[in-house]
Amino acid sequence: MNLRRDVFQAIADPTRRAILLLVASQAMTAGAIASNFDTARPTVSKHLQILTECELLNQQQNGREIYYHLNPNKMKEIADFIEPFRQFWDDRFNKLEEIMKKYKNNQA
Repeated sequence: MNLRRDVFQAIADPTRRAILLLVASQAMTAGAIASNFDTARPTVSKHLQILTECELLNQQQNGREIYYHLNPNKMKEIADFIEPFRQFWDDRFNKLEEIMKKYKNNQA
C-alpha cells in the first residue's frame, strides 16, 4: 500500500525532528544517523524513508554509501506556512508588553 505522506505528520515525530537537526549541518549516511539513537537501525531507516517521501530529506549516492541531506526548499515551505502564526503571536505578545508597561507606569 502506498500512503501519501504529510510533511506535518512527518515532523510531528520527535525522532524525525532530531534527524532533521542532525542533517541540517552536514549530509550523513543512515548508519551515522542511526548511531545517534538508541533504537534499532530498521526503525531509523523507516524514519528516513518517511522524511524522504515527504521530500524533507534528499538522498545522494556517493559510491556505495547513500547520504541524506536536508531539502531547504521543503523546509522553507514549512516556514512559510508557519510565518502568519508566528506573526500573530508576536503581535499578541507585543500588545501584552505594552499593556504591562502601562500598568507598571500607573503603579509607580
